[in-house]
Amino acid sequence: MTVNDTLQLLMQMLAIPSISRDEAAKADFLETYLQKNLAWEVKRVGNNLYSYASAYDASKPTVLLNSHIDTVKPRDSWTKEPFAATQEGGLIFGLGSNDAHASVVSLIAAFDYLRTTQQAYNLIIGISCEEEVSGKNGVELLLQHLPKIDLAIVGEPTGLEMAIAEKGLMVVDCVAHGKAGHAARNEGENALYKALEDIDWCRNYEFEKKSPTLGEVKLTVTMIEAGSQHNVIPDTCKFTADIRLTECYSHQEVLEIMQANMQADVTPRSMRLRASGIDSNHPIVGKHLSMKRDVFGSSTMSDQALMSFSSVKVGPGDSARSHSADEYIKIVEIEEAIQYYITLLDGLKIN
Repeated sequence: MTVNDTLQLLMQMLAIPSISRDEAAKADFLETYLQKNLAWEVKRVGNNLYSYASAYDASKPTVLLNSHIDTVKPRDSWTKEPFAATQEGGLIFGLGSNDAHASVVSLIAAFDYLRTTQQAYNLIIGISCEEEVSGKNGVELLLQHLPKIDLAIVGEPTGLEMAIAEKGLMVVDCVAHGKAGHAARNEGENALYKALEDIDWCRNYEFEKKSPTLGEVKLTVTMIEAGSQHNVIPDTCKFTADIRLTECYSHQEVLEIMQANMQADVTPRSMRLRASGIDSNHPIVGKHLSMKRDVFGSSTMSDQALMSFSSVKVGPGDSARSHSADEYIKIVEIEEAIQYYITLLDGLKIN
């Protein structure tokens, strides 16, 4: 698969909308492309696709290459057609070009090369859906159909720097309770004021333990709702907090700290999106560093949050472009990524 083939595949994919939970058309196209153009044996579960580089050998460790085909919805401020690949000079514009279609096609090109080689590990590529919404029918479903994975390389826009740790996520809904009354009289109990006390605690609380790679847990109140009309003391106030966790705290530990310090009822939406990472002495980290590239801890989340095994996040593009209007990828970034993935994986020994 040439670089030109890879770029053409990217442009074809960008022309097919694949908003999260509506990826069937793109999965259909890609499944057919991989089977007919590259002669892969492709298996499908929902809108997730996967393929083995060679016959599975239970005596070898297994490496998974993963990225996703779904996108967020386009912003109203796009000046170009989001569902068309527009090439201008060395740039390709289109929704999902940076996050994460460039990683998808670069991993496909690298996998296509590596499947003709002998390696000391089993190699599987898994192209998943619903990543942007952490959906249960995405990589979580895909992993149920795969053998034990020893290492995953997750393709996301990192400028080919390697994230060796990634924060997890817990979203909590909070409800402060008061007592309704007339705003003109000194009566009632203002739930909004109670909520503000809790929000002030959220703003100022510092978690004691700090991660060497991810820093501190980040707790941010992002939404608030209270009141029915101007002259009624609100008896409830609802607010939502976004919590980015490190490996130093479990979801349950953070939840218990909040419940012990806040007046409001605190209810988590989900406790499944874990902080993730890899031992800094892992061979793949060493291989990456030997290529004169940096490592970092990532505050943004990916499908790593749903992986219980060692994983790293690395791919072409810039995270700052993700979810932005007129999203683009540089052609040179894809060229570099294909060679990077091949060099990283060829001859790798992980046990």
